[in-house]
Amino acid sequence: MKRIGFLRSFRLRLFLIIMLVGVLTAEVMRFAQLGNYRTQLVSEKTMEVLEQARIIANRLVNYNYLQNPSSEVIDSQLEQLSMLYEGRIIVIDENFRVIEDTYNISLGRIMIGEEVIRCYQGNTISNYDESSRYVEVAVPIQAMVGHEVEGVLLISASTDDIFRGADGIGRRAIILELVYLVLLIGIAAVIASVIVRPFDRVSKAIGSVVSFDDETPVVSDYKETQEIVDAFNKLRQRLKVLDDSRQEFVSNVSHELKTPIASIKVLADSLNVQEEVPTEVYKDFMQDISAEIDRENEIITDLLNLVRMEKGAADLRVENRSINELMEQIVKRLGPLARKNEVDLILESRRPVNADIDEVKFTQAVTNLIENGIKYNKHPGWVKIVLDADHQYMTLDISDSGVGIPEAELGHIYERFYRGDKSHSKEISGTGLGLSLTRKAILLHRGSIDVTSTVGEGTDFIVKIPLSFIREQKDKK
Repeated sequence: MKRIGFLRSFRLRLFLIIMLVGVLTAEVMRFAQLGNYRTQLVSEKTMEVLEQARIIANRLVNYNYLQNPSSEVIDSQLEQLSMLYEGRIIVIDENFRVIEDTYNISLGRIMIGEEVIRCYQGNTISNYDESSRYVEVAVPIQAMVGHEVEGVLLISASTDDIFRGADGIGRRAIILELVYLVLLIGIAAVIASVIVRPFDRVSKAIGSVVSFDDETPVVSDYKETQEIVDAFNKLRQRLKVLDDSRQEFVSNVSHELKTPIASIKVLADSLNVQEEVPTEVYKDFMQDISAEIDRENEIITDLLNLVRMEKGAADLRVENRSINELMEQIVKRLGPLARKNEVDLILESRRPVNADIDEVKFTQAVTNLIENGIKYNKHPGWVKIVLDADHQYMTLDISDSGVGIPEAELGHIYERFYRGDKSHSKEISGTGLGLSLTRKAILLHRGSIDVTSTVGEGTDFIVKIPLSFIREQKDKK
């Protein structure tokens, strides 16, 4: 239901966006076109009035109107032109006196203005007053001979007819816009449906995945959702691997924890069924029971340490330590185990090394590697530890003369409870968690661990850890 609601909401938002863009585009185009239409018509009318003004100015000269402003022909033409343009015509003589005014407002008055002065200088003036919607032109009246300016002709023409025509066109445009809006609603609905359809199919396919038993990948028929589908299939595969790992881990934990308990029960039952058990046998059985309890405790301790490190709950207690001294302590501590297994421990420190480490986790990691080298070795054999460093990293090279690890098993040695050579695993004690803990501890130190091995010749672990530990931002919080 949430998936359906989301898709409907997405489709609605997409529909509204398309509608909004379409309506805004139509409005902008309508206003822009009407504005261009008015501007063009005003420009054409200005040119028309200017041309008529020049014609009238020539006629005023021909009829000698400036000296004798009583020509009925000219008066009639001026009146008709004034009515045609719904405007006003003013004729000014060389003395700046108004000798004709179709409005009869300024007749006989002196009119001096910027336009008049510029006309007397021989210029033609045109202007559009947008507030009053009038085109105003001023042309000089020049003599036929010599072209001296004898007067000025002023004409103002209304542009109301242009705006009335534009308003009519605007009303028709609104009707067309409504028709366009109806069509846009249908088109937007179709587009929104088409765009959402690929996501709808992917959503249904994802929703149909209820378990990891169905390993069939989701397939997309649309290029738009191919990347999403690919990412989902990869995520599904990773989750499948994690789920398999979880199940295997639970199974291994159950087995490893039950094994010591089963041994303890067998030993205890053996004692219970016997009467008058000799003290030697009793002590022998109790030693075995104690060993199994220690093994159970070791498994639980390693599990808790691993879980804490996996969750990142165990913060590193980092301090600068002498790695040379620490390695000497570790080698000294493992000396008895090495002598028992007839293995020589060789420590080679090539230079003094100080590094920022968590002493407990670092010691546990290195101890696990050296201890494995001792346990899985020949008799006699050797384990060599070489400590070195550069300006940025310290390097521990731990090699042995042991039984080696088959190449096919190298990729699994860090898995929990993984025991490679089953025949040796039964003989050699351990929880199968040592290398998992080792790798996790080294990674927590921002380091790396690499391994090479040859069956029958030995194994070589190379550990690199930064000399200076820099915490990540999430560790600081």
